[in-house]
Amino acid sequence: MLLCLTAVVGFVLTMFAPSPILASGLEKASHWRQGQKQQPRYAPTWDSLDRRPLPRWYDEAKFGIFMHWGVFSVPSYGSEWFWWSWKGAQNQDFIDFMKRNYPPGFSYADFAPMFKAEWYNPLQWAEVLQASGAKYVVLTSKHHEGFTNWPSKYSWNWNSMDNGPHRDLVGELQMAIRNNSDLHFGLYYSLFEWFHPLYLKDKENKWATQEYVKEVGLAELYELVKAYHPEVVWSDGDWEAPYTYWNSTNFLAWLYNDSPVKDTVVTNDRWGSGMSCHHGGYYTCSDRYNPGVLQKHKWENCMTIDKKSWGFRREATLADYLDMDDLVKILAETVSCGGNLLMNIGPTHDGRIVPIFEERLRSMGRWLGVNGDAIYATKPWRAQNDTREPGVWYTSKGDSVYAIVLDWPASGQLTLGVPKTAATTAVTMLGWKTPLKWAAVSGGGITIQMPMAAPSQLPCQWAWVIQMKGVV
Repeated sequence: MLLCLTAVVGFVLTMFAPSPILASGLEKASHWRQGQKQQPRYAPTWDSLDRRPLPRWYDEAKFGIFMHWGVFSVPSYGSEWFWWSWKGAQNQDFIDFMKRNYPPGFSYADFAPMFKAEWYNPLQWAEVLQASGAKYVVLTSKHHEGFTNWPSKYSWNWNSMDNGPHRDLVGELQMAIRNNSDLHFGLYYSLFEWFHPLYLKDKENKWATQEYVKEVGLAELYELVKAYHPEVVWSDGDWEAPYTYWNSTNFLAWLYNDSPVKDTVVTNDRWGSGMSCHHGGYYTCSDRYNPGVLQKHKWENCMTIDKKSWGFRREATLADYLDMDDLVKILAETVSCGGNLLMNIGPTHDGRIVPIFEERLRSMGRWLGVNGDAIYATKPWRAQNDTREPGVWYTSKGDSVYAIVLDWPASGQLTLGVPKTAATTAVTMLGWKTPLKWAAVSGGGITIQMPMAAPSQLPCQWAWVIQMKGVV
């Protein structure tokens, strides 16, 4: 009991201690504003809003972690769309699941008191997230079920303070992240709710009324930004109604002009039907968007380690999870083509990051610890992948070109068709001390002698990065 009390006191003191990271960031932001001309104000039109430059930190970050957590984490079956699958689509599999496991008359609302988050330790989450090598995190503040993971005054008895955990889940993680890591803190927010009476009424009126938006949607968004200062506002649940129903442009104009995060916040493109991939901050276009070619507009590949669900699933098997070869490949493809990777995990209803997710996060961190120079703050090169060797993706930074090699060449020699060498060309492998021998290929290209070493002696297990200087 004494140990538990000591841990709680230590946790509270740490959570509310002044944050040197946050204070430093605010000081830098203040100095930046003082050294700049007055920032332009943005009108509530797409023409004006789309002109806002994306804050530099986001493009340089390249890698973030998504976290889907809510009441759906209690049944933890099928996906985070459990309620809709059961009561909306009336999927027989979900109906049978409820008959097998819960008494007659059990409602979705009855899951909320079971969402206790009794093992939720924001400091431990912050440590794992920091160890992943990610530069930002996006937590679900509210999914389509409508349950808010903060004590929203616009969601009476359907929030994490009135029901379930009886804690401010968003606020606790925000404090832990900002006091104990260098990650940027962001929030996911679903604009719509499947079964909210006001939303269903507006939908029946073909969006001619906006009772839900005024009483819930926009009210909660303003509340979130003012209370928690998220540097990512990740909108979703927009697709049924036009942006004019959501008043999206008015909210974004306030966010960019007058909000407490106006200088650093980034937003996505899910602000109304037909808006995705056309308007907003960076583009997501669709879940798991990975075009494989360079894009003209900054974009993000939001994907999930569990191939079938964003929320935690108890029935998942090992084969359902992407392995490290998969994840490094997706990261290389995404960054080479100018995107950011937002990789999702689903915590459990009791607040744990299960070992398989933790293992993937820490493994990504170890890989980035060796190869981060080829990822963070890089720019797309003139070619995204190699013309001769499959499984090689390029990035660039300053005078360096990086070739991310997904498969070790069986011969021990790697021949690339794109780089053009010169007498000053130098070739190394990140994490390997000795320069690599190379030879120019007649007609263009380069052959590189890979290190002669046992797998355990190589700098990493999954993909290897060749750094080339003096190539075009």
